[in-house]
Amino acid sequence: MLDPATIDPVTDRRFGLARRVTLPGPLRLDGGVLLSPVDIAYETYGTLNADASNAILICHALTGDQHVASNHPRTGKPGWWTRMVGEGKPIDPARHFVVCANVLGSCMGSSGPATVNPATGRPWAMAFPVITIRDMVRAQAMLLDHLGVGVLHAVVGGSMGGMQALSWPATFPERVKACVVIASTARHTAQNIAFHEVGRQAVMADPNWRGGDYHDDSAPTAGLAVARMAAHITYLSEAGLTEKFGRRLQARDAKSFGFDADFQVESYLRHQGLAFTDRFDANSYLYITRAMDYFDLAEEHGGLLANAFRATRSRFCLVSFDTDWLYPTAESRAIVQALNAAGAPVSFVELSSPYGHDAFLLEAPDLNRVVDGFLRAGR
Repeated sequence: MLDPATIDPVTDRRFGLARRVTLPGPLRLDGGVLLSPVDIAYETYGTLNADASNAILICHALTGDQHVASNHPRTGKPGWWTRMVGEGKPIDPARHFVVCANVLGSCMGSSGPATVNPATGRPWAMAFPVITIRDMVRAQAMLLDHLGVGVLHAVVGGSMGGMQALSWPATFPERVKACVVIASTARHTAQNIAFHEVGRQAVMADPNWRGGDYHDDSAPTAGLAVARMAAHITYLSEAGLTEKFGRRLQARDAKSFGFDADFQVESYLRHQGLAFTDRFDANSYLYITRAMDYFDLAEEHGGLLANAFRATRSRFCLVSFDTDWLYPTAESRAIVQALNAAGAPVSFVELSSPYGHDAFLLEAPDLNRVVDGFLRAGR
């Protein structure tokens, strides 16, 4: 374990300390494979206090990463949750020791299909074992052990990050004091799986995919861009798309009567798709979407969701958004009902936003107030 005093020597708390650690493992995966060693890329903000009681783990979404509040090394853009993490914000490095780890299977430094298989000296590609959300959480637990964090003050996540946050008290009931789940679900529906399958098939249909062995040649960027475009639609709301784009044409006065990007919304989606291919690995996209589709917290606990929470002593805060049709409010209410049945303390709020599922990443003062109030109540 690390000496808490030496974990994060950064004096400017606006910027995280990027790290990558190789842990010996083995990590037993739900699929039965023993993974060893295990690489985990992560960032920390703030300092762990003397009794290691101020740690907050932030779990990222499907295409997120560990750069939660510091500039992304590839894109140069600010961290993906600078609205929530920073000085004077709900998750404040002046009070909290903040940890955000790149999930298992991703492509920003943690073990996954893009990392090197020590047995072959080449990228794992599709030889990497299939993973689950619970596997990601177990890997995070290994990292926290390494950092000297026994019990989390809180675990916080939105979307797929919310799945991990839910899985934490279910998998490690004694290690979490508080759990914040935003715009998420306890299992993927048939519609969720269907959208992901469209994306996976787009990647695998790209001739450059080559069964996943593309790392020495051209990557399947066209297929990955289409997958991103399809997924990005689910993150938005119809009202938001209409307000932002409507049927307005892109840089022209009349329709082209061809298949160029006539409409602004077409140009926007193409840009989103192409930009995504510059920072994400296609195989990682396949693995992580599969992990999300496999996620079913009730199934992991005898078919009853309440069973997942009977052993935990965590407080819970759930937040949904009224225009989120990917993980609608009904999904959060089902979790709340299960928590009530398990006797777990829970607060729940549905917030209004025109931005759909992506609202948790965008300007949302009400969300900040809810999270800040919940975290302060547990001090």
